[in-house]
Amino acid sequence: MPFFYGFDYTYILFVLPCLILSIWASANVNSTFKKYAKQLSSRRITGAEAAQRVLSANGVSGVRIERVHGNLTDHFDPRTNVIRLSDSVYDSTSTAAIGVACHEAGHAVQYAKNYSPIKLRAAIVPITNIGSKLAMPLILLGILFAAGESLSFGFVYAGIACFGLSVVFQLVTLPVEFNASRRAMEAIGSAGILTAEEQRGARRTLTAAALTYVAATAVALAQLLRLLLIFGGRRRND
Repeated sequence: MPFFYGFDYTYILFVLPCLILSIWASANVNSTFKKYAKQLSSRRITGAEAAQRVLSANGVSGVRIERVHGNLTDHFDPRTNVIRLSDSVYDSTSTAAIGVACHEAGHAVQYAKNYSPIKLRAAIVPITNIGSKLAMPLILLGILFAAGESLSFGFVYAGIACFGLSVVFQLVTLPVEFNASRRAMEAIGSAGILTAEEQRGARRTLTAAALTYVAATAVALAQLLRLLLIFGGRRRND
C-alpha cells in the first residue's frame, strides 16, 4: 500500500513536484511575455501581420485572423479556419507578440500540410473529453462498491484507463506545439519579420510557453502513475 499511517506519500513523491513545475512554468511564461512585450520590432510588423506573412510564406490561404479578448487567449480554430489573437498580440509590434502570433499561424500551416500529430490530436479530442469526465466517477464507484471485488476493481481500472486517455492527449500535444514553434521561428527568419537579435525574444517566449505543455504532461503522467500504484497495490494485497 502506498500509504504510511494514512498518509499518501505517492502524492508528495510524484504529483507535488510536477505541480510545482507547472506553477513555475505558468508564472515563467507570463513574466517572459511581459519582458519581451517591451521589446518592439524595428520593422513595426504587428502580430496579425506577422501571422499573415507566415501563412503566405507557406502558401496557405483562406485562413482568417481575428482579435479575441483576454490575455494570451491566442489559438487557432480548425473548425472555422480562424486564427484568434488576443488584445496583447493582435496589433502589438513586440517580439513576444510576433512569436505568439506566428506560433498560432504554425498550427494553421500544420492543418494545411496535413501534419499527422495535429490530425491525431484533433481525432482523439472527443474521446479524451469523455474519458476525462468519466475517470474520477468510475474510480469513486469502484471504491464505494468495494464489497464486490471484481466489479469494484473493474470500475477502478476503467476509470484509470479513461484517465490514461488524457495522458495520451498530452503526449500527442507535445510534438504538435514544438513543431508549431519551429515553423514559426523558421518563417520569422526566412520572411524577415524580425532581425536576428530580435528573434531571441520571440524564441524565448515560445520556449517558455512550450514548458507549460511539458509541465502539464508531467502532471498527467504523475497522476496516472499514482493511481496505478495506489490501486495496483491494493489489488495485490487483496
